[in-house]
Amino acid sequence: MSASAPRNNVIGGAWLIADMSLNIWALAIVKWLGAEYTAPQIVFVRAVTGFLLLFPIIVLQRDAFRKIDHLNLHLLRVGLSVVTLTASFFAISRVPLAVFTTMNFTRPIVTMVMAALILKEAIGPRRWAAAAIALVGVLIAANPQHVPWTSGLAALVLVVITGSAAIIATRKLREAPPIVLMTFYTAGLAICTAPFAVITWIPVVSEHLLSLLLIGAFSQIAQLSFLRAHYHGEAGFLSVIGYTSLVLSVTVGFLVFEEIPSTAFAIGATLVICAAVWVALRPGSENTERS
Repeated sequence: MSASAPRNNVIGGAWLIADMSLNIWALAIVKWLGAEYTAPQIVFVRAVTGFLLLFPIIVLQRDAFRKIDHLNLHLLRVGLSVVTLTASFFAISRVPLAVFTTMNFTRPIVTMVMAALILKEAIGPRRWAAAAIALVGVLIAANPQHVPWTSGLAALVLVVITGSAAIIATRKLREAPPIVLMTFYTAGLAICTAPFAVITWIPVVSEHLLSLLLIGAFSQIAQLSFLRAHYHGEAGFLSVIGYTSLVLSVTVGFLVFEEIPSTAFAIGATLVICAAVWVALRPGSENTERS
């Protein structure tokens, strides 16, 4: 796809759904193992596994590395991603999956604002309205008055800020080859977390080895899906569609961790779904945006 290629929100949305599905299963494994291992250790194993899976493609597409533009932006994206992923893995084992997901749903709002201010993307009034409805749904679902302030919750606040900034950096690097973006991200995670992983290393139980490797495999494929989503789709559209991962996380929380959603959660989730469907089924003229 050339630099002048138009956005395609249908394709972008499909890639984003694949990304969300894989990430939720990866996070479910992290939540299950989080009490056994430290966050830097899990991030490091995830990165090394992902890099090994990626290496054959790196060799095949090595010409893509002959000229790398915007190196500083690549490094900034890596730094933001390291903080975001480590904080996410720290938080997921300390808060309910539903709270983790609903807190993360503030990221699309922050991303939309950043996209408008930094990327100068035109976010139409219908998308702002849909995002506002979805945010109300998130607040109802999360029921923040009954969520105690913990280190896990503080980590989630950090995730929202750095994660949103990382998405903006990714969109600024839209024309970079996917293999370059994935290599910088994966190798950067491994390099940056290696010292902390060594310091906090806990011997891996043989029964957990496959699960740790699956975190890396799911996450690496999800990253490719994420990059394709933000290459094809618009920030405003993808931000609202991202709310549908609430359904996926609740399903996994119920089936795996026996977390039964409350009535308030169901009401909030309904608002989120309605907002996402509204913007998905009526893209209208706002689909001509370009970053």
